[in-house]
Amino acid sequence: MRIIDRVTAIRSLHKNSYHQTTETVINWKDGHTTTDAENNAIDAELIRLQALEDYQAPRKKEYPSIGDQLDALYHAGVFPSDMTATIKAVKDKYPKE
Repeated sequence: MRIIDRVTAIRSLHKNSYHQTTETVINWKDGHTTTDAENNAIDAELIRLQALEDYQAPRKKEYPSIGDQLDALYHAGVFPSDMTATIKAVKDKYPKE
């Protein structure tokens, strides 16, 4: 599982507002000094992003690939008929060997 760092949180909140950033220093394009409110928002974003990573990463590892999921849906017959026909045409054109 990936550990989210403060730079990632800064990038998430302030994509085009700074020239460079490290864990502790933001070189803002407008030259201002980082405020307490901005630091609090960055800290909250860091917590939010880490929470997302903490539940998404294990799921990604255990889910079947998207191709396998879609193939299962196709074989279960849950696609609309036009999509089923399109998929069948491709499967027929390029059969498994």
